[in-house]
Amino acid sequence: MFYRLTAALIALVLALPAAAMDLKELSDEERALFRAEVRAYLLENPEVIMEAIDRLQAREAEQQAQADLSLVADNAEAIFDDGFSWVGGNPDGDITLVEFLDYKCGYCKRAHSEVAKLLETDGNIRWIVKEFPILGDQSVLASRFAIAVRQISGGESYAAIHDALMSYNGEIALPALRRLASTYGLDADAIEARMNSDEVTREIAETRALAQKLHITGTPTFVMEDELLRGYLPADQMEVIAAQKRG
Repeated sequence: MFYRLTAALIALVLALPAAAMDLKELSDEERALFRAEVRAYLLENPEVIMEAIDRLQAREAEQQAQADLSLVADNAEAIFDDGFSWVGGNPDGDITLVEFLDYKCGYCKRAHSEVAKLLETDGNIRWIVKEFPILGDQSVLASRFAIAVRQISGGESYAAIHDALMSYNGEIALPALRRLASTYGLDADAIEARMNSDEVTREIAETRALAQKLHITGTPTFVMEDELLRGYLPADQMEVIAAQKRG
């Protein structure tokens, strides 16, 4: 009988907020007995610990999701209409997918084919690319190059260079980037001259500032409509989320 009451009390304590549990009202003897019973119960029923951890993680995930909704709403204009980020997919699509990426990020390279698959399968998704180089000097150099290509030669050239950089696994250095520009018939001299310009620097700085506001610290990170999706996602999972957004 005492064991069942103790188990019930422990279950109740685990379900209560920390502030609601006050052992100060117990005597020293009662407090020691209670702690001993809690320890014994948990040793005999260790699955309770995992249940508590699962509940805590679920609660934290829900809190994070709610916080992310607010972050996206508060920064919607910078996310979806900053005036410079390249827009692909279907520009008139009913779902907008924003991707923060880095050309040296292995998971971004994996995600690239998954995003392409999603855009091909769905056909009604507006895709926005945010240049977010965070993995060192080569990342920054690649992003400066890609942005300069877009500013000098336009969106179609940017799309081709973007795909090429996502497929490229070698060291990113200026000679390799110049060869890449020449391969696609672009003006390598003009692009190189633009790479360190204030215009390119401003775009990278604004995207970094936005990522900081959104608490984005890794790539890839996606925003689909009102939801932040942190990390790599395969196409089928993104398809499910898109369907949910459409209701």
